[in-house]
Amino acid sequence: MIRFVITGHRASATPDFKLDDICGGAGRLDVLVRCVSSAFFLSHDIRKDAEVYLILQGGDDAPKTVRFSGSDIRYLNPDERSTASLVRNALLKKIPEGEEIRSSPGVYISRMSFSDVLEHLKDKGEFVYLREDGKDIRETVLPENPVFVLGDDKDLTEEEETVLQSYSPSCVRLGPRSLHANHCITLVLNEIDRAG
Repeated sequence: MIRFVITGHRASATPDFKLDDICGGAGRLDVLVRCVSSAFFLSHDIRKDAEVYLILQGGDDAPKTVRFSGSDIRYLNPDERSTASLVRNALLKKIPEGEEIRSSPGVYISRMSFSDVLEHLKDKGEFVYLREDGKDIRETVLPENPVFVLGDDKDLTEEEETVLQSYSPSCVRLGPRSLHANHCITLVLNEIDRAG
């Protein structure tokens, strides 16, 4: 299983945003939904062995985490608006404390924070921190069940980085240039595909 944890530092944790304004009114939710597309879409297929955790930290009702699971996802389309609609539909659900509920096939929502998500995933794989000063991915042996952690259009905060470092992640970079989060996901999956 390949997992991605993406922190949306301003992404709205409430559903009161317009689907025509996911860049502004939804707190750069556009960055996160592009990450979802990059993680799952192949030509005429979906990656069944991928999971994405979007941690929404914007607004009064934050944090919330929306999880996309490739093994049972339905109704996922390549356009940003429809993916944002899946997120918004999840945000409309009432979430019992300490539970994760399904909002549609393959889409789940909980009140997990960044630290909660890492604690939840610590026994499911090994953390890989995508960071510009890490070791080149082509000189790295990736773990069998990697959990890639990255920020949205902002780096992880000092507090988030401290939490992540407590799990002793490997620190990996994807090349010499600074890249968009969704491009990072595409490159990571390409490296995994090439390694077979």
